[in-house]
Amino acid sequence: MKHSSRSAADRSRRLRWWPTALFTAINTIGLSVLGWLLIDQDAQRREERLDAELLRVTSVVLRLVQYDGTLNTTFVNRDEINTQCPQFAILPGEAARFSGHVSQRTCVPVDPATLAGLAELGVRSGYRLHSYERGTGDELVRVGVEPFRSTDGQFIGAIVAVADATGQEDGHDRMILLVIGGVVLLAAAGGLAGHLLSGRVTRPVVAALEQQEVLLADTAHDLRTPVAGLRALAETAQANPDQHADLMARAVDLAARMGTIIDGLLMRARLAAGVEQLAIQPVWLDQLVTTVVEETPTGDAQVTVTVAATKVNADPGLVQRAVGNLLDNALRHGRRPDAPAVVHITVAGGRVMVADHGPGIDASVARESFDRFSSSGGSSGLGLSIVRWVAQAHGGTLRVYNAEEGGAIFELVLPAAES
Repeated sequence: MKHSSRSAADRSRRLRWWPTALFTAINTIGLSVLGWLLIDQDAQRREERLDAELLRVTSVVLRLVQYDGTLNTTFVNRDEINTQCPQFAILPGEAARFSGHVSQRTCVPVDPATLAGLAELGVRSGYRLHSYERGTGDELVRVGVEPFRSTDGQFIGAIVAVADATGQEDGHDRMILLVIGGVVLLAAAGGLAGHLLSGRVTRPVVAALEQQEVLLADTAHDLRTPVAGLRALAETAQANPDQHADLMARAVDLAARMGTIIDGLLMRARLAAGVEQLAIQPVWLDQLVTTVVEETPTGDAQVTVTVAATKVNADPGLVQRAVGNLLDNALRHGRRPDAPAVVHITVAGGRVMVADHGPGIDASVARESFDRFSSSGGSSGLGLSIVRWVAQAHGGTLRVYNAEEGGAIFELVLPAAES
Protein backbone atom coordinates (compact mmCIF):
# COMPACT_ATOMS: atom_id res chain seq x y z
CA MET A 1 0.00 0.00 0.00
CA LYS A 2 1.30 3.40 -0.97
CA HIS A 3 1.38 6.02 1.78
CA SER A 4 1.55 9.77 1.27
CA SER A 5 4.67 11.45 2.63
CA ARG A 6 2.94 14.82 2.96
CA SER A 7 2.37 16.15 6.44
CA ALA A 8 -1.06 17.04 7.78
CA ALA A 9 -0.18 20.74 7.42
CA ASP A 10 0.73 20.25 3.75
CA ARG A 11 -2.52 18.40 3.11
CA SER A 12 -4.44 21.19 4.82
CA ARG A 13 -2.77 23.74 2.56
CA ARG A 14 -3.85 21.75 -0.47
CA LEU A 15 -7.43 21.67 0.82
CA ARG A 16 -7.69 25.42 0.22
CA TRP A 17 -7.92 24.69 -3.53
CA TRP A 18 -11.29 22.96 -3.05
CA PRO A 19 -13.12 26.01 -1.63
CA THR A 20 -11.26 28.14 -4.17
CA ALA A 21 -12.50 25.97 -7.05
CA LEU A 22 -16.04 25.84 -5.62
CA PHE A 23 -16.17 29.59 -5.05
CA THR A 24 -14.80 30.25 -8.54
CA ALA A 25 -17.29 27.86 -10.16
CA ILE A 26 -20.27 29.38 -8.34
CA ASN A 27 -19.03 32.89 -9.06
CA THR A 28 -18.50 32.06 -12.75
CA ILE A 29 -21.98 30.54 -13.11
CA GLY A 30 -23.58 33.53 -11.42
CA LEU A 31 -21.63 36.02 -13.53
CA SER A 32 -22.43 34.06 -16.70
CA VAL A 33 -26.15 34.17 -15.95
CA LEU A 34 -25.92 37.88 -15.18
CA GLY A 35 -23.94 38.45 -18.38
CA TRP A 36 -26.51 36.56 -20.43
CA LEU A 37 -29.29 38.68 -18.92
CA LEU A 38 -27.37 41.87 -19.73
CA ILE A 39 -26.79 40.73 -23.31
CA ASP A 40 -30.43 39.76 -23.75
CA GLN A 41 -31.61 43.05 -22.25
CA ASP A 42 -29.27 44.99 -24.53
CA ALA A 43 -30.64 43.15 -27.57
CA GLN A 44 -34.19 43.91 -26.49
CA ARG A 45 -33.45 47.61 -25.94
CA ARG A 46 -31.80 47.94 -29.34
CA GLU A 47 -34.69 46.08 -30.98
CA GLU A 48 -37.23 48.28 -29.21
CA ARG A 49 -35.46 51.42 -30.43
CA LEU A 50 -35.58 50.15 -34.03
CA ASP A 51 -39.23 49.12 -33.70
CA ALA A 52 -40.15 52.51 -32.25
CA GLU A 53 -38.53 54.25 -35.22
CA LEU A 54 -40.31 51.95 -37.66
CA LEU A 55 -43.62 52.49 -35.88
CA ARG A 56 -43.15 56.26 -36.15
CA VAL A 57 -42.78 55.92 -39.94
CA THR A 58 -45.69 53.52 -40.47
CA SER A 59 -47.98 55.57 -38.21
CA VAL A 60 -47.26 58.80 -40.09
CA VAL A 61 -47.71 57.17 -43.50
CA LEU A 62 -50.91 55.48 -42.33
CA ARG A 63 -52.42 58.88 -41.49
CA LEU A 64 -51.35 60.37 -44.83
CA VAL A 65 -52.43 57.59 -47.18
CA GLN A 66 -55.99 57.50 -48.56
CA TYR A 67 -57.85 54.67 -50.27
CA ASP A 68 -61.28 55.01 -51.90
CA GLY A 69 -60.98 52.22 -54.47
CA THR A 70 -57.68 53.60 -55.61
CA LEU A 71 -54.59 54.43 -53.59
CA ASN A 72 -54.06 58.17 -53.09
CA THR A 73 -50.49 59.03 -51.98
CA THR A 74 -50.65 62.77 -52.66
CA PHE A 75 -50.08 63.74 -49.02
CA VAL A 76 -47.40 61.09 -48.65
CA ASN A 77 -45.44 62.55 -51.56
CA ARG A 78 -45.63 66.03 -50.05
CA ASP A 79 -44.41 64.98 -46.59
CA GLU A 80 -40.71 65.03 -45.75
CA ILE A 81 -40.94 61.48 -44.43
CA ASN A 82 -41.02 60.38 -48.08
CA THR A 83 -37.36 61.41 -48.45
CA GLN A 84 -36.00 60.29 -45.07
CA CYS A 85 -34.77 57.11 -43.46
CA PRO A 86 -36.11 54.64 -42.54
CA GLN A 87 -37.46 53.96 -46.01
CA PHE A 88 -40.94 52.54 -46.57
CA ALA A 89 -43.26 51.03 -49.18
CA ILE A 90 -47.04 50.90 -49.48
CA LEU A 91 -47.87 47.47 -50.92
CA PRO A 92 -51.17 45.69 -51.74
CA GLY A 93 -52.32 42.39 -50.33
CA GLU A 94 -53.49 39.43 -52.39
CA ALA A 95 -57.10 40.65 -52.72
CA ALA A 96 -56.27 44.26 -53.60
CA ARG A 97 -55.33 45.61 -56.95
CA PHE A 98 -53.55 48.94 -56.73
CA SER A 99 -50.19 50.27 -57.62
CA GLY A 100 -47.86 50.40 -54.67
CA HIS A 101 -45.74 53.31 -53.53
CA VAL A 102 -42.06 53.32 -52.56
CA SER A 103 -40.41 56.20 -50.71
CA GLN A 104 -37.97 58.29 -52.72
CA ARG A 105 -34.88 57.50 -50.63
CA THR A 106 -33.35 54.03 -50.56
CA CYS A 107 -31.49 53.79 -47.28
CA VAL A 108 -30.69 50.08 -47.57
CA PRO A 109 -31.49 47.98 -50.67
CA VAL A 110 -33.97 45.15 -50.02
CA ASP A 111 -35.42 42.67 -52.48
CA PRO A 112 -38.96 43.91 -53.44
CA ALA A 113 -40.21 40.31 -53.37
CA THR A 114 -39.22 40.09 -49.71
CA LEU A 115 -41.15 43.23 -48.88
CA ALA A 116 -44.19 42.05 -50.90
CA GLY A 117 -44.21 38.75 -49.04
CA LEU A 118 -44.09 40.54 -45.67
CA ALA A 119 -46.93 42.85 -46.74
CA GLU A 120 -49.13 39.89 -47.73
CA LEU A 121 -48.33 38.19 -44.39
CA GLY A 122 -49.37 41.34 -42.54
CA VAL A 123 -52.60 41.65 -44.51
CA ARG A 124 -53.52 38.00 -43.88
CA SER A 125 -52.79 38.22 -40.13
CA GLY A 126 -54.24 41.68 -39.63
CA TYR A 127 -51.56 42.39 -36.98
CA ARG A 128 -48.56 44.65 -36.83
CA LEU A 129 -45.43 42.60 -37.53
CA HIS A 130 -41.68 43.00 -36.97
CA SER A 131 -38.86 40.82 -38.24
CA TYR A 132 -35.20 40.75 -39.18
CA GLU A 133 -34.33 40.30 -42.85
CA ARG A 134 -31.30 40.57 -45.08
CA GLY A 135 -30.78 43.27 -47.67
CA THR A 136 -29.51 42.62 -51.18
CA GLY A 137 -25.96 43.26 -49.94
CA ASP A 138 -26.50 40.86 -46.98
CA GLU A 139 -27.05 43.79 -44.61
CA LEU A 140 -29.12 43.10 -41.53
CA VAL A 141 -32.36 45.07 -41.61
CA ARG A 142 -35.28 45.41 -39.26
CA VAL A 143 -38.72 45.47 -40.94
CA GLY A 144 -41.99 46.78 -39.53
CA VAL A 145 -45.30 45.91 -41.20
CA GLU A 146 -48.47 47.93 -40.53
CA PRO A 147 -51.61 46.55 -42.34
CA PHE A 148 -54.38 49.00 -43.25
CA ARG A 149 -58.06 48.66 -44.19
CA SER A 150 -60.31 49.89 -46.92
CA THR A 151 -63.47 51.89 -46.21
CA ASP A 152 -65.44 48.65 -45.86
CA GLY A 153 -63.12 47.39 -43.09
CA GLN A 154 -61.15 44.83 -45.10
CA PHE A 155 -57.36 44.64 -44.91
CA ILE A 156 -56.18 45.47 -48.41
CA GLY A 157 -52.56 46.47 -48.01
CA ALA A 158 -49.68 47.18 -45.67
CA ILE A 159 -47.08 49.82 -45.05
CA VAL A 160 -43.66 48.16 -44.84
CA ALA A 161 -40.87 50.22 -43.21
CA VAL A 162 -37.24 49.15 -43.37
CA ALA A 163 -34.38 50.26 -41.05
CA ASP A 164 -30.70 49.42 -41.32
CA ALA A 165 -29.82 47.27 -38.26
CA THR A 166 -26.11 46.90 -39.04
CA GLY A 167 -25.07 49.59 -36.55
CA GLN A 168 -27.27 48.08 -33.87
CA GLU A 169 -25.79 44.64 -34.57
CA ASP A 170 -22.22 45.95 -34.34
CA GLY A 171 -23.01 47.72 -31.08
CA HIS A 172 -24.59 44.55 -29.71
CA ASP A 173 -21.53 42.53 -30.72
CA ARG A 174 -19.30 44.97 -28.86
CA MET A 175 -21.58 44.65 -25.87
CA ILE A 176 -21.22 40.86 -25.99
CA LEU A 177 -17.42 41.13 -26.06
CA LEU A 178 -17.43 43.56 -23.14
CA VAL A 179 -19.71 41.33 -21.10
CA ILE A 180 -17.64 38.22 -21.83
CA GLY A 181 -14.44 40.06 -20.96
CA GLY A 182 -16.01 41.39 -17.76
CA VAL A 183 -17.23 37.94 -16.76
CA VAL A 184 -13.76 36.47 -17.31
CA LEU A 185 -12.03 39.25 -15.35
CA LEU A 186 -14.53 39.18 -12.50
CA ALA A 187 -14.42 35.38 -12.35
CA ALA A 188 -10.61 35.50 -12.19
CA ALA A 189 -10.71 38.24 -9.55
CA GLY A 190 -13.31 36.26 -7.60
CA GLY A 191 -11.19 33.13 -7.85
CA LEU A 192 -8.14 35.01 -6.57
CA ALA A 193 -10.16 36.57 -3.77
CA GLY A 194 -11.58 33.14 -2.90
CA HIS A 195 -8.09 31.66 -2.86
CA LEU A 196 -6.80 34.40 -0.56
CA LEU A 197 -9.86 34.11 1.66
CA SER A 198 -9.60 30.34 1.90
CA GLY A 199 -5.92 30.75 2.73
CA ARG A 200 -6.79 33.18 5.49
CA VAL A 201 -9.44 30.80 6.82
CA THR A 202 -7.16 27.74 6.75
CA ARG A 203 -4.08 29.55 8.03
CA PRO A 204 -4.91 29.07 11.74
CA VAL A 205 -5.56 25.36 11.11
CA VAL A 206 -2.30 24.96 9.19
CA ALA A 207 -0.41 26.87 11.88
CA ALA A 208 -1.91 24.68 14.60
CA LEU A 209 -0.99 21.52 12.69
CA GLU A 210 2.53 22.79 12.11
CA GLN A 211 2.87 23.56 15.81
CA GLN A 212 1.55 20.12 16.62
CA GLU A 213 4.05 18.50 14.25
CA VAL A 214 6.91 20.53 15.74
CA LEU A 215 5.73 19.64 19.24
CA LEU A 216 5.65 15.93 18.41
CA ALA A 217 9.05 16.11 16.74
CA ASP A 218 10.54 17.99 19.70
CA THR A 219 8.93 15.55 22.13
CA ALA A 220 10.47 12.58 20.33
CA HIS A 221 13.83 14.35 20.07
CA ASP A 222 14.05 15.53 23.66
CA LEU A 223 12.71 12.37 25.26
CA ARG A 224 14.71 9.92 23.16
CA THR A 225 17.95 10.39 25.13
CA PRO A 226 16.53 10.27 28.69
CA VAL A 227 14.27 7.34 27.80
CA ALA A 228 17.26 5.45 26.40
CA GLY A 229 19.25 6.35 29.51
CA LEU A 230 16.44 5.21 31.80
CA ARG A 231 16.23 1.89 29.98
CA ALA A 232 20.00 1.47 30.23
CA LEU A 233 19.87 2.13 33.96
CA ALA A 234 17.05 -0.39 34.38
CA GLU A 235 18.95 -3.05 32.42
CA THR A 236 22.11 -2.34 34.41
CA ALA A 237 20.22 -2.59 37.71
CA GLN A 238 18.67 -5.86 36.57
CA ALA A 239 22.09 -7.26 35.72
CA ASN A 240 23.84 -5.83 38.80
CA PRO A 241 21.64 -6.07 41.91
CA ASP A 242 24.47 -4.75 44.10
CA GLN A 243 24.34 -1.35 42.33
CA HIS A 244 20.61 -0.74 42.94
CA ALA A 245 21.11 2.20 45.32
CA ASP A 246 23.40 4.17 43.02
CA LEU A 247 21.37 3.35 39.88
CA MET A 248 18.09 4.25 41.61
CA ALA A 249 19.36 7.75 42.44
CA ARG A 250 20.45 8.24 38.83
CA ALA A 251 17.07 6.96 37.60
CA VAL A 252 15.26 9.43 39.84
CA ASP A 253 17.38 12.29 38.44
CA LEU A 254 16.70 11.11 34.90
CA ALA A 255 12.95 10.85 35.55
CA ALA A 256 12.99 14.37 36.99
CA ARG A 257 14.71 15.57 33.82
CA MET A 258 12.05 13.87 31.71
CA GLY A 259 9.35 15.55 33.82
CA THR A 260 10.98 18.93 33.21
CA ILE A 261 11.10 18.27 29.47
CA ILE A 262 7.43 17.23 29.35
CA ASP A 263 6.43 20.23 31.46
CA GLY A 264 8.28 22.51 29.06
CA LEU A 265 6.68 20.92 26.02
CA LEU A 266 3.22 21.31 27.51
CA MET A 267 3.97 24.90 28.45
CA ARG A 268 5.03 25.72 24.90
CA ALA A 269 2.02 23.91 23.44
CA ARG A 270 -0.38 25.86 25.65
CA LEU A 271 1.27 29.15 24.74
CA ALA A 272 1.18 28.28 21.04
CA ALA A 273 -2.50 27.33 21.24
CA GLY A 274 -3.38 30.49 23.13
CA VAL A 275 -4.96 28.63 26.03
CA GLU A 276 -2.45 29.86 28.60
CA GLN A 277 -4.05 32.84 30.35
CA LEU A 278 -1.57 35.60 31.12
CA ALA A 279 -1.79 37.24 34.52
CA ILE A 280 -0.46 40.61 33.36
CA GLN A 281 0.62 42.96 36.14
CA PRO A 282 3.40 45.47 36.85
CA VAL A 283 6.57 43.52 37.69
CA TRP A 284 9.95 44.76 38.85
CA LEU A 285 12.06 42.93 36.29
CA ASP A 286 15.38 43.54 38.07
CA GLN A 287 14.11 41.96 41.31
CA LEU A 288 12.59 39.00 39.44
CA VAL A 289 15.85 38.26 37.59
CA THR A 290 17.90 38.55 40.77
CA THR A 291 15.59 36.07 42.49
CA VAL A 292 15.88 33.60 39.59
CA VAL A 293 19.69 33.75 39.70
CA GLU A 294 19.75 33.28 43.48
CA GLU A 295 17.47 30.23 43.28
CA THR A 296 19.28 28.54 40.35
CA PRO A 297 22.09 26.09 41.22
CA THR A 298 25.11 27.29 39.26
CA GLY A 299 27.75 24.80 40.44
CA ASP A 300 31.25 26.00 39.55
CA ALA A 301 29.91 28.54 37.01
CA GLN A 302 30.61 32.24 37.43
CA VAL A 303 27.38 34.26 37.18
CA THR A 304 27.32 38.05 37.57
CA VAL A 305 24.25 40.29 37.49
CA THR A 306 24.04 43.99 36.68
CA VAL A 307 20.60 45.53 37.16
CA ALA A 308 18.85 48.85 36.98
CA ALA A 309 15.38 49.36 38.38
CA THR A 310 12.94 48.57 35.57
CA LYS A 311 9.23 47.80 35.66
CA VAL A 312 7.39 45.84 32.96
CA ASN A 313 3.83 44.65 32.35
CA ALA A 314 4.09 40.87 32.39
CA ASP A 315 3.01 37.55 33.85
CA PRO A 316 5.63 37.06 36.59
CA GLY A 317 5.42 33.26 36.52
CA LEU A 318 6.01 33.02 32.76
CA VAL A 319 8.76 35.63 32.77
CA GLN A 320 10.46 33.79 35.62
CA ARG A 321 10.31 30.61 33.54
CA ALA A 322 11.73 32.39 30.50
CA VAL A 323 14.63 33.96 32.43
CA GLY A 324 15.36 30.61 34.07
CA ASN A 325 15.52 28.94 30.65
CA LEU A 326 17.93 31.59 29.35
CA LEU A 327 20.16 31.14 32.38
CA ASP A 328 20.00 27.35 32.14
CA ASN A 329 20.90 27.48 28.44
CA ALA A 330 23.88 29.72 29.17
CA LEU A 331 25.09 27.46 32.01
CA ARG A 332 24.79 24.33 29.87
CA HIS A 333 26.14 25.53 26.54
CA GLY A 334 27.89 28.84 27.17
CA ARG A 335 31.27 27.50 28.13
CA ARG A 336 34.60 26.65 26.63
CA PRO A 337 35.78 23.02 26.66
CA ASP A 338 37.10 21.96 30.08
CA ALA A 339 36.28 25.37 31.57
CA PRO A 340 33.51 26.54 33.93
CA ALA A 341 30.69 28.61 32.43
CA VAL A 342 30.94 32.38 32.66
CA VAL A 343 27.60 34.16 32.41
CA HIS A 344 26.76 37.83 32.76
CA ILE A 345 23.17 39.09 33.03
CA THR A 346 22.19 42.70 32.47
CA VAL A 347 18.72 44.09 33.28
CA ALA A 348 17.71 47.59 32.20
CA GLY A 349 14.94 49.33 30.28
CA GLY A 350 12.66 46.30 30.10
CA ARG A 351 15.48 44.15 28.66
CA VAL A 352 17.18 41.06 30.00
CA MET A 353 20.51 40.32 28.30
CA VAL A 354 22.18 36.98 29.06
CA ALA A 355 25.75 36.79 27.73
CA ASP A 356 28.01 33.76 27.93
CA HIS A 357 31.61 32.93 27.00
CA GLY A 358 30.78 29.85 24.95
CA PRO A 359 31.42 29.09 21.28
CA GLY A 360 28.63 31.43 20.18
CA ILE A 361 25.78 30.89 17.77
CA ASP A 362 26.14 29.97 14.12
CA ALA A 363 24.98 32.93 11.99
CA SER A 364 22.67 30.82 9.81
CA VAL A 365 21.03 29.30 12.89
CA ALA A 366 20.69 32.69 14.58
CA ARG A 367 18.45 33.90 11.74
CA GLU A 368 16.01 31.01 12.11
CA SER A 369 13.01 31.02 14.40
CA PHE A 370 13.25 29.44 17.81
CA ASP A 371 10.71 26.77 16.88
CA ARG A 372 13.50 24.26 16.23
CA PHE A 373 16.46 26.21 17.61
CA SER A 374 19.79 24.43 18.10
CA SER A 375 22.84 25.97 19.70
CA SER A 376 26.35 25.07 18.66
CA GLY A 377 26.61 23.19 21.93
CA GLY A 378 23.87 20.79 20.91
CA SER A 379 20.85 22.15 22.80
CA SER A 380 17.49 20.88 21.64
CA GLY A 381 16.25 24.44 21.83
CA LEU A 382 13.10 23.59 23.82
CA GLY A 383 13.92 26.07 26.58
CA LEU A 384 14.70 28.79 24.06
CA SER A 385 11.50 28.01 22.19
CA ILE A 386 9.54 28.59 25.41
CA VAL A 387 11.35 31.90 25.90
CA ARG A 388 10.33 32.94 22.40
CA TRP A 389 6.68 32.03 23.01
CA VAL A 390 6.69 33.94 26.31
CA ALA A 391 8.13 37.00 24.56
CA GLN A 392 5.52 36.82 21.79
CA ALA A 393 2.67 36.30 24.26
CA HIS A 394 3.67 39.56 25.96
CA GLY A 395 4.15 41.48 22.71
CA GLY A 396 7.92 41.42 23.17
CA THR A 397 10.85 39.93 21.27
CA LEU A 398 13.74 37.53 21.72
CA ARG A 399 16.95 38.21 19.82
CA VAL A 400 20.21 36.30 19.67
CA TYR A 401 23.57 37.41 18.36
CA ASN A 402 27.27 36.91 18.99
CA ALA A 403 29.42 39.26 21.04
CA GLU A 404 32.53 40.72 19.41
CA GLU A 405 34.74 39.17 22.08
CA GLY A 406 33.05 35.79 21.68
CA GLY A 407 30.08 34.05 23.16
CA ALA A 408 26.36 34.37 22.55
CA ILE A 409 24.01 37.08 23.78
CA PHE A 410 20.29 36.43 24.26
CA GLU A 411 18.17 39.55 24.62
CA LEU A 412 14.62 39.33 25.97
CA VAL A 413 12.59 42.52 25.54
CA LEU A 414 9.28 43.04 27.38
CA PRO A 415 6.85 46.01 27.26
CA ALA A 416 7.73 48.57 29.88
CA ALA A 417 5.13 49.56 32.48
CA GLU A 418 4.08 53.19 32.87
CA SER A 419 5.61 54.87 35.88
